[in-house]
Amino acid sequence: MKIIADLHLHSKYSRATSSDMDIENMSKWARIKGVNVLGTGDFTHPLWLKELKEKLEEAEDGLYKLKKKNFLLKDVKGNNLGFYNINLASNSNNRDNQLRFILTTEISCIYSKNNRTRKIHLVVLAPSFEMVEKINSYLSWIGNLKADGRPILGVDAKELLKIILNTCPDCMVIPAHIYTPWFSLFGANSGFDSIEECFEEYSKYIYAGETGLSSDPEMSWRNSSLDNITLVSNSDAHSPSKIGREANVFEGEKLSYKNIISAIKLGKNADEFCDLKLVSTIEFYPEEGKYHFDGHRNCGICLSPEDAKKINNICPKCNKPLTIGVCHRVEDLSDRPKGGRPDKIIPFLKLIPLEEIIADALGVKSTTKAVLGKYKELINYFGSEFKVLLEADISRIEQLSLPEIAEGIRRVREGKVYISPGYDGEYGKIKIFKEGEVENFSRKQASLF
Repeated sequence: MKIIADLHLHSKYSRATSSDMDIENMSKWARIKGVNVLGTGDFTHPLWLKELKEKLEEAEDGLYKLKKKNFLLKDVKGNNLGFYNINLASNSNNRDNQLRFILTTEISCIYSKNNRTRKIHLVVLAPSFEMVEKINSYLSWIGNLKADGRPILGVDAKELLKIILNTCPDCMVIPAHIYTPWFSLFGANSGFDSIEECFEEYSKYIYAGETGLSSDPEMSWRNSSLDNITLVSNSDAHSPSKIGREANVFEGEKLSYKNIISAIKLGKNADEFCDLKLVSTIEFYPEEGKYHFDGHRNCGICLSPEDAKKINNICPKCNKPLTIGVCHRVEDLSDRPKGGRPDKIIPFLKLIPLEEIIADALGVKSTTKAVLGKYKELINYFGSEFKVLLEADISRIEQLSLPEIAEGIRRVREGKVYISPGYDGEYGKIKIFKEGEVENFSRKQASLF
């Protein structure tokens, strides 16, 4: 069976996060999107942990399920999206076909090392509430866990890794969004140039790295020092509708915490006899990420790494250093040319959220009633957003919605899109149709009849 997992997101207790990021809304939107295993996020926060323990119960070993099975699904604006009961997978071995939760959190380490301030975000996966409580008990002596769902701790990333593994060897620690300028392992402003520089003798316990929204696996393949870790992708969602914008696709018959961890550790070296394998990742178009290119948002300056280097990475308007983006950082750390890759890889595919495709096809904003109406129709018929984007027959989509929407989905599957890269905290802009093309497309379709 195929299992889609999103392992990194945040609860309502994290800063700059929607108040709708409670367990019910997270569950509802995971089902709408087609996510089968969802990280809880923020297990270090006392109030969120209390809520998780009240509302979840153990399912498979190390995984949890909601105590209630069906919910009336609403989007963040309260629009009724109808009843859903989307199965985890059509498999008789699955006991109750429910969404599963895995206990996760993200921790921000801010500290000084080698005469530089370092700011590293780490995602932590844990197998049980018992182990979470032990981890939290230890970390509460280091920093204030109540202040934020993603706590800021003044501890070396290597020391945090050591603390967590000494407390629970079955935990997994994954560096988050590894290339973003701020708060990441390889970030231009506060990161390192290698895993070993950061984690030293504990580097052998780093089995995976999260690509983040502004990069994709193909960019990391150029760095041979990452050949021995697994590249994973997660949404880092701060609101329910963003769940699943990046995710991991597993295949296998035995779902459990241990098997998910094992599949990540083995990565591309997993064989056909593994109980669970990571077979692909689902990616944002990295150009759409907020830190893909270099630039200054306030100055309206967006530059490729090549152009930024020509002006010594200094903004031509304000004469201050540019915010160095992910693409530039990848260039700095790579020892393979563009297109270079290791012998074995885990494949990936790029998607655009369905509401953005519909909005582009209709020529309106993604928050309009027209978009929500078409979105609801497609989800109700096919069962989830991933089924629409990945599996649904294009001709059937056309019959149920509009030719322009079907054409938009087809183009996204084929990678035929137009992109203006994001930079310095500004999301990139993706277009599927050129200016005026939708109107011409509609006229052509009408003339056929």
